[in-house]
Amino acid sequence: MLRKQDMRGSMPRFDIIGQLGSLRRYARSLARDSAEAEDLVHDALVRAYERRSTFRSGGNLRAWLLSIVHNAFIDGLRSRKSEAVRVEQAGYLVDASVQAPQEHSVRLAQVREAFFKLPDEQRSALHLVAIEGLTYSQAAEASGVPLGTLMSRIGRARAALREMEDKLPARAKNHLKIVGGP
Repeated sequence: MLRKQDMRGSMPRFDIIGQLGSLRRYARSLARDSAEAEDLVHDALVRAYERRSTFRSGGNLRAWLLSIVHNAFIDGLRSRKSEAVRVEQAGYLVDASVQAPQEHSVRLAQVREAFFKLPDEQRSALHLVAIEGLTYSQAAEASGVPLGTLMSRIGRARAALREMEDKLPARAKNHLKIVGGP
């Protein structure tokens, strides 16, 4: 039953205790599961509280609450269907993704191996410039060497990697670009 105003004069208060039996029965009928029905009633009561200002004074409280239960159930169905569609579409994306070709992985391992075979000072200089993105002067400062020395180390490192590149079959050369390579 609806009380006109509470003591503070704000929103009307609802006496929903008498409506809980109807709400639970209807929710069980819709959801076909007691636990889901309780969740549905809870959600509906939260919505009713949030939207209590939309209840028409003198209206049928039971019918209003039952319509909220119904709408909450329909919204849940739509949400589950939408989620199922998203999951299905994600499944198609997973099926469409292709693992990297084995030869690309092999090629990457070859470049990595050649990089690690470089002398420490060449590998360090090339790493600072090519991987970390430092300018030559920043890399020279970080290494504690003159700029010309750093540039010479990078040049020798690139030449060693190009030499390794020249020893590979032609079809393997197009997968990765050696920094500073042709």
